[in-house]
Amino acid sequence: MTISAPSFRTATPQQLAHALRQARSNTLALFECFLAAGMDQPTQVPQLRYLNPPVWEVGHIAWVAEWYILRAASSSDPQDAQGNCLLSRGDSWFDANRVPHAQRWRFDLPAPGALKTYCHEVLDRVLDKLMREPDEALALYPYRLALAHEDRHGEALLAALQVLGLAAPELATQVRQLAYAPTEIAFPGGSIDIGSARGAAFAFDNELQAHHCRVAPFSMDSTLVSNAQFADFVDDGGYDQRQFWSPAGADWLMRQERSAPRYWQRDGAQWRCMRFGRLATLAGAEPVRHLNLYEAQAYCAWAGRRLPTEIEWEYAARSGHPAFRWGQLWEWTATPFEPYPEFQPGPEREYSQPCFSSHQVLRGASFATPQRMLSDRFRYFHVPERDDLFTGLRTCAWPR
Repeated sequence: MTISAPSFRTATPQQLAHALRQARSNTLALFECFLAAGMDQPTQVPQLRYLNPPVWEVGHIAWVAEWYILRAASSSDPQDAQGNCLLSRGDSWFDANRVPHAQRWRFDLPAPGALKTYCHEVLDRVLDKLMREPDEALALYPYRLALAHEDRHGEALLAALQVLGLAAPELATQVRQLAYAPTEIAFPGGSIDIGSARGAAFAFDNELQAHHCRVAPFSMDSTLVSNAQFADFVDDGGYDQRQFWSPAGADWLMRQERSAPRYWQRDGAQWRCMRFGRLATLAGAEPVRHLNLYEAQAYCAWAGRRLPTEIEWEYAARSGHPAFRWGQLWEWTATPFEPYPEFQPGPEREYSQPCFSSHQVLRGASFATPQRMLSDRFRYFHVPERDDLFTGLRTCAWPR
């Protein structure tokens, strides 16, 4: 895949400044979509497991930038920041590590106008400080950390608009069209260094330490599974045939009583789907999205295929093979989320460690991921039942 935008991991101060402005503009544009729907206080937002009240989330985004950059916090520990928050109650409102999820609906938060003022004030001070920093990895680390955090939450805000059936900015919903013929690619396997080396300009803690791996030969699809392909599974009764589902998947399916992917609706002989509050005809050639791990595994079992391991995925992505493209949807892998050897928590201490063993690795990126975030080493991770995210799958052949 060709990545045209400079990576935030190696960006110069000037490039980081541009990216931080762009990220904050995106955050506030998405925020306006919620405000237009009357969701200007937490009590006006449904309390769902994987959703935050938008007014809380926007405040949290700015608070994190203030915490790591303006207050020079060395970690997420409450004792490690300097000075006070620009908002008198900011720490008690927006520190995700001290505020349980359910409590975020109970705060009497500032009005949207005051929150937007806070966002602008934090950004202005961040940019002023950034312009006085040397172009060195250690000095720029907090800016890269805050930018990555805002970009991740921007994708979460867009996913929340989909969950709530609200309109989204048109540019934010455009899928990257990758024009190439689907095929199967045979990779010879061999040796590969997985992960990022310590001393890299920026790496997430779960990408460290780089380590040597052997990869057996394997064959992988060049494309993601399409809506049309997944519709064949659905029409063949895939959701009703328990032999395709893992025990955990069958348990999830029984509790959901689902017979098709989230947002799909049968309309006569064709499928339609809800996209940001609008009912649209399902495009057969587009990759199927909003699948959880169990659905991805069941499709593979039905098709006589399997999910790739994350090592196979990284090997393929770094191979330079012209047919292997990625970046339309996050891709489930067969790999549980576990630490690499010599793991140490980073400054954002709660980012990875609490999720080991209970989460599954996804690789790639989605149409909602800014290009500056794209990296073939990035390890996304979520619990297996998540289907609100922009996730899909590609398959591998079983070894012969």
